[in-house]
Amino acid sequence: MKKIMLLALSLSLFLAGCAPKFNKQDEVVHEKQDANEKAIIPNYKISDKYYRTILPFKPSESRGLVVANINSRYDINEFETGLMRVAQNTLDPDKYLFQEGQYLKRQTVRLWLNRKFTAEQLKEKKLTEDENIGLNPLDNGDNENPQYLAHILEHNYLVKNEEGKVKLGGVVIGLALNSVYYYQKIQYGPTYETKISHATLEKEGKKIAEEVLNRLRTIDELKDVPITIALFEQQSKTSVVPGNFFAYANASKGISNLGSWEKVDEQYVQFPSTAATELHRDDLTSFLNFKQDVESYFPNFNGVIGRAFYVRGQLQELSINIPIQFYGKAEGIGFTQYVTGLVMQHFPEYISVQVSVTSVYGPEALIVRKANSNEPFVHIYQ
Repeated sequence: MKKIMLLALSLSLFLAGCAPKFNKQDEVVHEKQDANEKAIIPNYKISDKYYRTILPFKPSESRGLVVANINSRYDINEFETGLMRVAQNTLDPDKYLFQEGQYLKRQTVRLWLNRKFTAEQLKEKKLTEDENIGLNPLDNGDNENPQYLAHILEHNYLVKNEEGKVKLGGVVIGLALNSVYYYQKIQYGPTYETKISHATLEKEGKKIAEEVLNRLRTIDELKDVPITIALFEQQSKTSVVPGNFFAYANASKGISNLGSWEKVDEQYVQFPSTAATELHRDDLTSFLNFKQDVESYFPNFNGVIGRAFYVRGQLQELSINIPIQFYGKAEGIGFTQYVTGLVMQHFPEYISVQVSVTSVYGPEALIVRKANSNEPFVHIYQ
């Protein structure tokens, strides 16, 4: 009991130490094509994995569309954070500042996500020929022809010069692609689905990426900045793990052709699952031993689920969810202490492990063991 409370206090102090220090922010001038405006760079960065965000925060015009176009909350989160990881391949987080996309307007994204339309379909949808710029293939009449492109996400990266001014230094675009295409043959009819092979998705995604680059170069502010385009394969609507980026390519300043495509070797795997058994048996064994010990704490309990994140085939992070029915706070604290010991016992030090303990009342406890750390952080929710 005493140890767990001390750990909870450690986490509180750790989080307090990570709070942004607003009294030491840098005020800079944001250079834009039509005007200059004051901006602020926060002095504190949460970790080396994240970019600092320029203030005041300016939301993208297409903000919110991602919720409607991406299949699950898992995919939404990974699409955004994964795109930042792709950016780090060419844009140093110590030198560049993050800003949501400012150049692709909401209506532009909507039109690009459309199918190509026939003259008859344009008339029916009350669109002009100039608006017939969809990047998805023409409908063959029964909606069965797959739509490959699900969403377009723009991130801007600003760089500060020696004069204390910041300007656009790079643009990173994410293209979310459907691994499963859902459609209806008649309005309000049953929903059908077609699986799209990865090879097909990759081929179509790269074709779309080249066209997107050409269109971006017609925007005055983007004619002479480096542009990166990355391809994301989203999972089905029923998946409990997110999709992943699988390739990206760069176009240097003023160039309207993408360079060679680089592979992004990342993958999420559910524990337990057939994929985990086939691809990562040793890691799965460690998880199953942990799961067995957790379930021995309560009779007739079977609900421990894990989500493993792999980079180049190596396990990096493991997130575990444990839904429990508690009958008192003391029981919750005791169980959390027990699980904390199991985390230290079963998983190798080189991976990060996060365990969320929940009940019908909401979150009960959070256990975080960072990679190569000898001491976990534990927080008991009050």
